[in-house]
Amino acid sequence: MKPVLLLLLLSIGVSAADRPNILFLFSDDHAVKSISAYGGPLAKVAPTPHIDRLAKEGAVFVNSFCANSICGPSRATILTGKHSHKNGFMRNTGKGFDQSQWTVAKALQAGGYHTAVIGKWHLKTRPVGFDHWEILPGQGNYYNPVFIQMDGKGKRFEGYATDLTTDKAIAWLEGRKGAAKAKPFFLMCQHKAPHRTFAPALRHLDAFEEVTIPEPKSLFDEYKNRSATLAKNEMEIDRHFDWAYDAKVRKDERGTVKLPKPDRYGTPEYNRMTPAQKAKWDAHFAPRNQAFLAEYGTGKMSHKEMVRWKYRRYMRNYLGTVKAVDESVGRMLKYLDDHGLAKNTIVIYSSDQGFFLGEHGWYDKRWMFEESFRMPFLARWPGHIAAGSKPTQLIQNIDYAPTFLEIAGLKTPAEVQGRSLVPLFSGEAVDWRESLYYAYYELGEHAVPQHFGVRTARHKLMYFPRSKEWNLFDLKTDPNEMKSVHAKHDYAKTRAAMTKEFHRLRKHFDAPALPK
Repeated sequence: MKPVLLLLLLSIGVSAADRPNILFLFSDDHAVKSISAYGGPLAKVAPTPHIDRLAKEGAVFVNSFCANSICGPSRATILTGKHSHKNGFMRNTGKGFDQSQWTVAKALQAGGYHTAVIGKWHLKTRPVGFDHWEILPGQGNYYNPVFIQMDGKGKRFEGYATDLTTDKAIAWLEGRKGAAKAKPFFLMCQHKAPHRTFAPALRHLDAFEEVTIPEPKSLFDEYKNRSATLAKNEMEIDRHFDWAYDAKVRKDERGTVKLPKPDRYGTPEYNRMTPAQKAKWDAHFAPRNQAFLAEYGTGKMSHKEMVRWKYRRYMRNYLGTVKAVDESVGRMLKYLDDHGLAKNTIVIYSSDQGFFLGEHGWYDKRWMFEESFRMPFLARWPGHIAAGSKPTQLIQNIDYAPTFLEIAGLKTPAEVQGRSLVPLFSGEAVDWRESLYYAYYELGEHAVPQHFGVRTARHKLMYFPRSKEWNLFDLKTDPNEMKSVHAKHDYAKTRAAMTKEFHRLRKHFDAPALPK
């Protein structure tokens, strides 16, 4: 360790030997409503006991949000502590993440941490700041995935991505020796699941077959009383959920039954399977698909009944992928327990953003609406975080990097736009932010337009530059965001205050000019 850094650590009462390990468990597109610690109608039918353990032994942050609800940009925000326009990774398309800039991984590595990232990376350029990495190419695959090794070559492994990512994370911990083992570790264990195409581990195919999945009230949203852009979306379970790719009804199973569009992508995950894996898959899906096709082929199934069937198929598969992630969390916690590491390790569980589970009829993310804007954040740190606590402050993924730094006893550079959550861990009475800024920069993917906004504890203001529309929501009286009150006289003062705050935050974060 550099002498100057060591002196800094000692001056703030933190020795290199007892600095905490940081275990960051991360998933992709995990909606808070599918984590039972957050409550809601899914909690009883689809419990997540291992993730919930973090809430019971630590904290569940009930107002946790992303800055830009899309995979790569969220990951770049976490690494840099900066909004997308500042770290340069504004959308999934385009150039890869600029590795020449400051990142928390580089800082922790230079500050004496043994660092690793394993699993989904999704930033196009190779990881920097990690002593070890093994990552999925792009989105990666669920079955028999390829992992890119540190020599740049891909290596295929038989098995299920969530299990393999966990195996590799544990193997890295097991393999720490000598000087490396003497260091505290920073491990990012990052899963592909539950990202589309929602393919569960074969052992979980039947997990939710006998469960009644509750429907969201807005499953058949007609997109009235809000921006006209909503109705133009291309992420509806009804009109955009692919039969083979998403619903798992392959073309070779259909016989003479003709299903409505879309059917664009085929079955890439099924095609990767071994014969033995396919046999298990077919044993589950084939009879259920034939029963559906027989019913649909009679012509008696109504349109809403078909949408409900697709919704149930979607949710059973989505929740099945979550089940393996929850098991992975359990395995990681057990490893810490078994090796005497739990007391001096902070464990954080999060996801790159939320996800729509049928709300507004949708299955993706992107929008600033609550389901995709919210992201889970649960943390356990014995002696520092009160068990069972539920902080209510507004936090965002720009806060992760400075949090990691304070945990490690390192200084946060001025360029970082987030704030450390450590004071909130201990329940300190701190002057905290009262609003969040959001920006979505993608250029029409899923027909979701660029939009920007501000959220407070009760209200949300959204601006759609393409259509020059403003929407304002009162989250207390309209938690499902079904009606904008922007034009209502009763909300004139709120509208003015939210608009002022929107522009204040844009100036504070040095945001670029709004698109015209």
